[in-house]
Amino acid sequence: MNFWISLIGYQLVWFSAVIGASHGLIWPSLLLLALYAGWQLACSTARATDLKLMLAALVLGCLLDGGLIYFGLANYASAAPLAAPAPLWILALWATFALTFTQSLKYLQSRLWLALALGVVAGPMAYLGAARGWQVVSFAAPAWHGFLWLALGWGIATPLLAWLARYWSQPAIENPLLLPERAA
Repeated sequence: MNFWISLIGYQLVWFSAVIGASHGLIWPSLLLLALYAGWQLACSTARATDLKLMLAALVLGCLLDGGLIYFGLANYASAAPLAAPAPLWILALWATFALTFTQSLKYLQSRLWLALALGVVAGPMAYLGAARGWQVVSFAAPAWHGFLWLALGWGIATPLLAWLARYWSQPAIENPLLLPERAA
């Protein structure tokens, strides 16, 4: 997939999720995620990696955003209608974000320190934009506790997803962390 298509696709899902949540709608983020993911998976040579990354990102989203909610650090607009630790629109963003690690954010696979720095800064900034521009997330006082949680969480999640993308993309023979298969 093209770098720009990946980047623009992610941004379209982000805006649909945030604007949809600001109007109490979950379906726009799920629809655009389905279209974006379907298109990327159809065009990708790394389908298995993309699917595993999406699953890993959903787990990370449940932990990070679910933790914000559980510890009373933040509240989200348009709460999930299902029993989920985080709103579905935010989980759609996590799944979409995961797909960028084999395309527009592929360069982070070999630059984990940069991934960490971007996660620490850009992660909380995205939430700040969603909070101030669209009022879809609100932080409990003192707000810096929630932003510290986000900086730590995204500082772990971003390089982890970059590393997983690299790890899962390497053939078994080039991946020294994989155990050799036994002859049957």
